[in-house]
Amino acid sequence: MFEVIAYTPVYEDQVMTLIRNEGEDWSIYWEEPNATKYRRALQTSPTYLALKEGTVCGYCRVIVDVLSVYIGDLLVDASCRGNALGRKLMERVQQDYPTLPVYIMSGNDGYYKSLGYSKEGSIYMVNNGVECQEE
Repeated sequence: MFEVIAYTPVYEDQVMTLIRNEGEDWSIYWEEPNATKYRRALQTSPTYLALKEGTVCGYCRVIVDVLSVYIGDLLVDASCRGNALGRKLMERVQQDYPTLPVYIMSGNDGYYKSLGYSKEGSIYMVNNGVECQEE
């Protein structure tokens, strides 16, 4: 019924629609000028798609370095939640990077706790992408 595949640009518009449908909480990704940058990030970051009959119903974008894997984004369409798609996307990441620890940059701690993941530290924003001004 559902399958998890590696991202290809053929699905770009479907992913962006999925994100837009999530509303204002995800507007940082779908509003310009960030939408253009995010489309590029989808192509340059390892990204996985959950498909139902060829239609994107979830995705996961990761950031990888030589020491760790970071889940930057994980989203499942509201109509498909409850089918373990988030877990399946996470399992695919773990399958592709079996020797690296996987960390989640979470905006939804309750969800990840329900999957049995433990909280490790926190994330701080340094400057919100704004250049520092000298005084």
